[in-house]
Amino acid sequence: MYYVSMRKTAVIWKQVGETPLRRLEHYRLEAGIATDVPIAYAGRLDPLAEGKLLLLIGDECKKMKSYTGLDKVYTFEVLFGFSSDTGDVLGIAEKANRREMPTRDALHKASLKLLGKVSFPYPKFSSKTVQGKQLHKWALEGRIDEIEIPLRVSKIYKLALYSTRTISKESLEKIIFEKINSIPPVTDPSKAHGRDFRRAEIRARWKELFTENTQTEFLVATFVCNASSGTYMRTLAEEIGKLVGEKSLALSIRRDEIGKLVHIGPFHWWLKKY
Repeated sequence: MYYVSMRKTAVIWKQVGETPLRRLEHYRLEAGIATDVPIAYAGRLDPLAEGKLLLLIGDECKKMKSYTGLDKVYTFEVLFGFSSDTGDVLGIAEKANRREMPTRDALHKASLKLLGKVSFPYPKFSSKTVQGKQLHKWALEGRIDEIEIPLRVSKIYKLALYSTRTISKESLEKIIFEKINSIPPVTDPSKAHGRDFRRAEIRARWKELFTENTQTEFLVATFVCNASSGTYMRTLAEEIGKLVGEKSLALSIRRDEIGKLVHIGPFHWWLKKY
């Protein structure tokens, strides 16, 4: 762990619907930090994710590389029966043909297969830069097939099935639309390319799927993950589904801890936390 004073760093909580930048600026106002003092966040969180966000303040921003490699602990929910082009509910969704829900045993075995060093393509809707342009911009322009999406190598120290539950179609629809609507409208002309997260198309597609879907209950599995920096929980949610033969996406993502995982014995690790 990097021992610094709280005047140089701060750990704040980002809510669902907030962008990291919006939360950062709220913190600046709350803490009374002058606008000429730089503040940066070390590690993004998706708009629909919540959890701890590590801020660097003042000259500490120059040490960004010292912080971006910190390990993370997440709790995330996997919804089975749907997929999307973003890996979460803020995407153009597709539904699966109805089949038996995955068993707890199958989900546990899938989680074990993902432990250790893994390599997956970056999500199409992510900030990874390829040929000078972020991937999500390539995707929004409909040109993602023109480039090769690079692989992200990560290490999964722990991935454990915490619980499973079923949720009714009505409750699921309510949750999904509340999440989609939690983001304030994006009207800034300079951000027009983002098309307000495509929410008009996304809402219409989810409405269509729920209207035509005869399935009345859906499976949601909760996992706890301890992984290296830059591991996408959206990707893990999709990969878990692939391993059990089902479409899946991330219903919720929460970052619980930020720190450095330290080896303290032949079988034990300890996360030094912020």
